[in-house]
Amino acid sequence: MKTIVVTGTDTDIGKTVFAAGLTRALGASFWKPVQAGLDDGSDSARVTRLGVPAASVIPEVYRLSQPCSPHRAAELDGVAIDPARLALPSIEGPLVVEGAGGALVPVTRHLLYADLFARWEAPVVIVARTALGTINHSLLTIEALRARGVAILGVAFVGEAQEDSEATICAIGKVARLGRLAMLNPLNAETLSYAFAAGFPGGVWQ
Repeated sequence: MKTIVVTGTDTDIGKTVFAAGLTRALGASFWKPVQAGLDDGSDSARVTRLGVPAASVIPEVYRLSQPCSPHRAAELDGVAIDPARLALPSIEGPLVVEGAGGALVPVTRHLLYADLFARWEAPVVIVARTALGTINHSLLTIEALRARGVAILGVAFVGEAQEDSEATICAIGKVARLGRLAMLNPLNAETLSYAFAAGFPGGVWQ
């Protein structure tokens, strides 16, 4: 498949780390269309540190200074986000696109990320942590995407193994269980490459 969109059930759950691993596994390009929050660096810079070649990272359309929802970050920066500028880039080869936070995070006050995913007509991987609360958050995300006709490739879990929670989400949500990425310490390009290969069989992305 040419494009895979990566979304999450919440913020700070490992979505960018997973996206970096997926980008490397596919030999893809990486695109984070809207970056909100720059004090700790950008997600594009982070995936580069995790082994994605800089030449494979497509620049963000919007770089917003405040670490909050893009719609509010744009307002604080005095920027008007134009959804027409957020069309998928035309490139050679596969593309991994990372959203911000969860599927229902507002891009503008009239457009949610899930709405943007529907416009792109590309399959989505839901990244879900394995911690307490993940069943509710994951099933809500699945319902929100399905309500908009977004194809769900499956759920990728991040964290310590929680067999019952992972199986329950995929059974009730009727989605594929793609695998699990363990928490990594240290986290670097080498450890991520090894853990991603161990957690996600290559054929799952075909």
